[in-house]
Amino acid sequence: MAPSFLFLPLFALLVISPAFGSDPSQLQDFCVADNSSQVFVNGFVCKNPNVVTVNDFFFSGLDKAGNTNNKLGSSVTAVAVNNLPGLNTLGISLARLDFAPGGLVPPHYHPRATEILVVLEGTLYVGFVASTNNQLFTKVLNKGDVFVFPQGLIHFQYNQGWTNAVALSGLSSQNPGVVFVANAVFGANPPISHDVLAKAFQLDKKTIDWLQAQFTAAN
Repeated sequence: MAPSFLFLPLFALLVISPAFGSDPSQLQDFCVADNSSQVFVNGFVCKNPNVVTVNDFFFSGLDKAGNTNNKLGSSVTAVAVNNLPGLNTLGISLARLDFAPGGLVPPHYHPRATEILVVLEGTLYVGFVASTNNQLFTKVLNKGDVFVFPQGLIHFQYNQGWTNAVALSGLSSQNPGVVFVANAVFGANPPISHDVLAKAFQLDKKTIDWLQAQFTAAN
């Protein structure tokens, strides 16, 4: 049997590892992102604190509705590290979601963040698919209702009401990322082989070619 001391580092790793499941914690009061830096790091290089200003921690505009005049009838206004550099290393971001009647934020996932959503106006039908048995969890949300989408799981938001809807989402990363499933699969660049997609989706190649044409144009 291996000496017990060999298990101590493993136990420590298992206990500590959840802390590394999201953005790393800051090591100083703040680390404002220097978006002009040419240095590549996991995140963004810190701006010299001596040149940081109050505007590095400020964003204006979430009071304005997004433009929903598009095929999906929805708009997402994100506030993340790229447009609010003070978020760097803080592990949070925000988004305003606007929906016309019938508007949809299509199935997507955030590779680096859990999302918590609150409905400010209207009614939304939301849901996510679990990785176990592809179980679908859905709920109709009204004004004031809150729903959480676990990190990395495919989810959607749909306005099934007759009026506009507005929601606010908080995300557990300064840079959560977003992957729209249909765009990624059918709009990949370069395209995924239609032989692969035809077999995966049990469709004929002509249909796959048509789908790829729609999403390549959309991208």
